[in-house]
Amino acid sequence: MVNQRPTSAFIGASWLALLVGIGAYLLGLWNATMQLNEKGYYLTLLLYGLFAAVSLQKSVRDRMENVRVTSMYFGLCWISVLIALALLGIGLVNATLTLSEKGFYAMSYTLSLFAAVAVQKNVRDSLPTDDRVGETT
Repeated sequence: MVNQRPTSAFIGASWLALLVGIGAYLLGLWNATMQLNEKGYYLTLLLYGLFAAVSLQKSVRDRMENVRVTSMYFGLCWISVLIALALLGIGLVNATLTLSEKGFYAMSYTLSLFAAVAVQKNVRDSLPTDDRVGETT
């Protein structure tokens, strides 16, 4: 497998997308008129979704590079991403927010998950090939 380092522009764009996505989502929560427990729900979903997306990306990449990943963990990664997305969808459908606010949260959430995957991929692709042998993180 040829190691192709990501360009600086792609690395910068990935980090910018991650910061914009998370920042917009958190700014929306900060300014929201919802109760504190609702804000906590949406914050927890963001953290859970980011972790699940990065974990899934790493598991997929490990399997591509013939690093052992158990089927149970791989399945749990997929289930976690789907649960995080479903819980956000259910929360937004039942929220007393305007349609534009719901769209704002959905878009900033998906941007954050996508960008987290891209950043994690860039970090891994930036490592020298020798450092990735036997990697467990």
